[in-house]
Amino acid sequence: MKKTDWPIRWDLLLRYRLIEIIALWEGRLTTNHICHSFGIGRQQASKDINTYLRELAPDNLVYDRHLKGYVPATNFRPVVTRGQASEYLDLLARQEHLSDTFESLNISLPDSTVVQGPHRVVEPDVMRAVVTATRHGRQLRTGYASLAQPATTQRVLEPHTLVCVGRNWYLRAWCDTTGTFSDFALSRFRGKPEAVRQRARHSVHLDDDWNQEVTLVLTPDSRLSRECRDIIATDYGMTDHRLEIRTRAALAPYLLSRLGIAVDTPHPDPLVQQLELANPEQVQLSNPHLQKSVKAVAGFC
Repeated sequence: MKKTDWPIRWDLLLRYRLIEIIALWEGRLTTNHICHSFGIGRQQASKDINTYLRELAPDNLVYDRHLKGYVPATNFRPVVTRGQASEYLDLLARQEHLSDTFESLNISLPDSTVVQGPHRVVEPDVMRAVVTATRHGRQLRTGYASLAQPATTQRVLEPHTLVCVGRNWYLRAWCDTTGTFSDFALSRFRGKPEAVRQRARHSVHLDDDWNQEVTLVLTPDSRLSRECRDIIATDYGMTDHRLEIRTRAALAPYLLSRLGIAVDTPHPDPLVQQLELANPEQVQLSNPHLQKSVKAVAGFC
């Protein structure tokens, strides 16, 4: 990769990534891909491809006169992507999300569909106050309701991070009421939160569960047959039927929940659960705070 200005301008980076993804996974890139995706002219699209080849990856693409497009060279090496199939699949998913908003959008990708689930509703006043308090390190005064305490209670929170779990958003924050760092679902804020001028006293550096990293060791559910375990191991790219995932201790319950792994009470049908945690004692999921987090993720709190 030749030396160039870095970081690359954001809009150019997106176009360079599209160049790599389309060329690698479809085997043919034309200026139409870029024109239709970004609403730019053919001259600019051609310039983007030439700049990509000149400054980032001179040997990655070859023009094929018969196909009338660029194809990956035999020594293709991604420079602005990771060269993983998931990047192309994410592009397909984004196309559908954008097409829902812009009906005329057509970037000539294969037909695909995304199973849409309902979003939890986040009120605009909540979102604005949360962003302000988190970005500027200020306290947030708000009403909050939970399944453990359905009646709205007033809280003073000191947030440090927004957490996305699937289609749901949480706020990681210190709570003056409980005297702990916890996760608060944005959909359960009540009233009009206020980001006050007072600075937060509990920063991210004091959040032990956030700063502690743990390794989750995942294996196929031991109740399954050997043949089924082999299939699941291949699904997740396991080595010797083991997959190690490094994550923050505070995020471990979310990860386990998304994978359908029940720690205390496994699902009665192993074909439903499919995976299990091989090292619950090492990730300290017996810790009362993390046990509470697991229940909160499941929607009990």
